[in-house]
Amino acid sequence: MKTKILFSALIFLSMTNLSLQAQNNPAKSILEIYSLDEEKRTPVYSEDAHFEAPNWSPDGKYLLINQNGLLYKVSPDGSSKDLLPTGSAENCNNDHGISPDGRLLAISNNDGFENAPKGSSRIYILPIEGGEPILVTKKYPSYWHGWGPKSDKVIYTAHRDGNFDIYRISIDGGVEEQLTADEGLDDGPEYAHDGRHIYYNSMRSGKMEIWRMLADGSNKEQITDDQYSNWFAHPDPTGRYFVYISYHEDQGDKHPGMKAVSLRLYDLTSNKIKTLASFTGGQGSINVPSWSPDGKHFAFVSYE
Repeated sequence: MKTKILFSALIFLSMTNLSLQAQNNPAKSILEIYSLDEEKRTPVYSEDAHFEAPNWSPDGKYLLINQNGLLYKVSPDGSSKDLLPTGSAENCNNDHGISPDGRLLAISNNDGFENAPKGSSRIYILPIEGGEPILVTKKYPSYWHGWGPKSDKVIYTAHRDGNFDIYRISIDGGVEEQLTADEGLDDGPEYAHDGRHIYYNSMRSGKMEIWRMLADGSNKEQITDDQYSNWFAHPDPTGRYFVYISYHEDQGDKHPGMKAVSLRLYDLTSNKIKTLASFTGGQGSINVPSWSPDGKHFAFVSYE
């Protein structure tokens, strides 16, 4: 009897462990493209492995994803996948993006500092074709999220003095400029197409919502206010919309993976919100800018 009970307990523990592994390591990652004109999502590439955060190249020829600390170029039809060399940066996370002029790539690399309580990510730049990265932010953690409209600055989320806020710095380095100083997490900053505003998500209201401020950090205003947990606003190239991801259940200041989420489109002309797609995702789905150059499509990752 004891043997049977022990055997049943071992099976239960084994199944529980497998369930936890499945939550943390999805069996399949699916790169998808959403068409605004057709109001349709199309899977273009998948793997029985984990990858994240597509960028769309300015020339429209490839999508850039991160996987196992490295970056890969995937053709929009999913027919090819090629390594983009990042030199000594071999622990790239899902915060990366291509400069508006198409010449440079910004990456966030986990540099592996010991006893880094909030992470060891720092921001680097390198040529768009790949190469040895150049350090931009000496302080850590720093997580890239947006390029300045002239390709000379980057904006990012950083943990400083016990709080996560939004900062800006020249790609030549120097002194970082603090743009928010709210209690709680401010994250996901990204410039509007004309460079006038910066969109971001913030816990300033007590729950995660999309906010906007002028490029100098003034005139902060809340954009969304609903039952969802709203993250990562990505303004489109035309200036009419931004797309963002909404968790169906409140996640506080966390953005975990493998959750019920929707991609939603905010029309800046009418202030109306439209749900485009719902799936399992979250972390890694649409952390970074992923609009096509013409603003008619964007890319995202769903998980199974």
